[in-house]
Amino acid sequence: MPDDLAHMEAAACSDPNGMEDAARRAGQGALMDRLREDYPVGPHDKPQSMCPAFGSLRTGLRMRRVATVLSGSACCVYGLTFVSHFYGARRSVGYVPFDSETLVTGKLFEDIRESVHAMADPAKFDAIVVTNLCVPTASGVPLRLLPNEINGVRIIGIDVPGFGIPTHAEAKDVLAAAMLKFAREEVAAGPVPAPVAGKSDRPTVTLLGEMFPADPLGIAGMLAPLGLAAGPVVPCREWRELYSALDCGAVAAIHPFYTSAVREFRAAGRDVVGSAPVGVEGTHAWLASIGDAFGVPAKQVAAAQDAAVRQIKESLANAPIDGVITVSGYEGSELITARLLIESGARVKYVGTACPKTEFSTADAEWLEAHGATVRFRASLEDDLSAMEGLQPDLAIGTTPVVQRAKELGIPSLYFTNLISARPLMGAAGAGSLAQVVNAAIGNRDRMGRMRAFFEGVGEGDTAGIWSGDPNLRPDFRAMNAKKMAKQARAKAAEAMI
Repeated sequence: MPDDLAHMEAAACSDPNGMEDAARRAGQGALMDRLREDYPVGPHDKPQSMCPAFGSLRTGLRMRRVATVLSGSACCVYGLTFVSHFYGARRSVGYVPFDSETLVTGKLFEDIRESVHAMADPAKFDAIVVTNLCVPTASGVPLRLLPNEINGVRIIGIDVPGFGIPTHAEAKDVLAAAMLKFAREEVAAGPVPAPVAGKSDRPTVTLLGEMFPADPLGIAGMLAPLGLAAGPVVPCREWRELYSALDCGAVAAIHPFYTSAVREFRAAGRDVVGSAPVGVEGTHAWLASIGDAFGVPAKQVAAAQDAAVRQIKESLANAPIDGVITVSGYEGSELITARLLIESGARVKYVGTACPKTEFSTADAEWLEAHGATVRFRASLEDDLSAMEGLQPDLAIGTTPVVQRAKELGIPSLYFTNLISARPLMGAAGAGSLAQVVNAAIGNRDRMGRMRAFFEGVGEGDTAGIWSGDPNLRPDFRAMNAKKMAKQARAKAAEAMI
């Protein structure tokens, strides 16, 4: 691989500011300004989870009759395709390879255009999504110059650089918004195909944010007494659902970080409501907000609230949770999960989310803080670990490294994405869904303590790895390295004072 391309690939992860500067020099200043506004960074200046492009890739791969093409370094594309298939993708991912010459001369763009022309078969696809990863974005590969349509197949070009989008959850927003914008312009231009499932005879509420499949059904049941219906879930599973999503009375931002998608809905004249119908208080407040958005009479709203809350109270009473819990993750549903845990009886002391604070998460954050939880937006791994280690909870719910560290300390832990997100949260179904797995995990604390005592010292420090004999210890090397690091720290501190 040529040296300049190798340098850019390394910089994509190790020097995000350098990559952003390169992107601006390549004419991508407006793009970077928009990304900074939509997805402001936090205490960490680069993603701490998987590559953000996985979010948009996964969203596209879940859509029927939509093809996905990646433009990026081979190592990045390999990792993204591997993890997409690990999570159940059942279709191929397109890739346009490049080298330094095709990148610099503009041949890469020509190759991309040639590829989408060859793929654009209306019998197979409604749309083709072309995604620039870090290096093509930093080099200014102009996907905006691709044709909007080829043979009736829509061409959607997006830039999803790791140095501009902090989490893979927000990358889902990038693609969702790009598709909503395209669909909104199609609607403005003239009649569009009706949804396959038909159009509801009641006003609909579009649900913004991926959720457990049973949750939209539960929400639909709570909306019915208001004379409303649940609309599509965005990100959608097929193109026609985008028209239905736009043709709603209001949007429920179940996941509050979809900044770009909210902008498209507001451009279409739609109101957006935050939070979610979780627990007693959350459901009561959410139904009131939905009623206000649609002008539903107060008496009708009160009846719907009473019916929903009664069932939720019964479910909570039958599935109590007792224990101190910390919650952290990067899905965007951490706050509403913590609300449900608290209403189930848990004492949640810390909630960390890698996503940013938005107007639609404010109410949840205030509620959690009023109930004794510290809420940290754009939380870093260091924040989550520090909270877990300091609080020593009965259960830590978090990302893989948080769960790993908790187990090392003998603290019961659950992986948020696979074990918490894979359960309903809304309404009566959600009220009792977490108790079984949470209580079972909390009950394992003594067992984990015995296991930790049994394996104490094994695989730690000098004994880590596989040895046929005693480790080859070199305390002299360690002392020399410690002096070198101390010298570097002093030099860095001196530079900071200049």
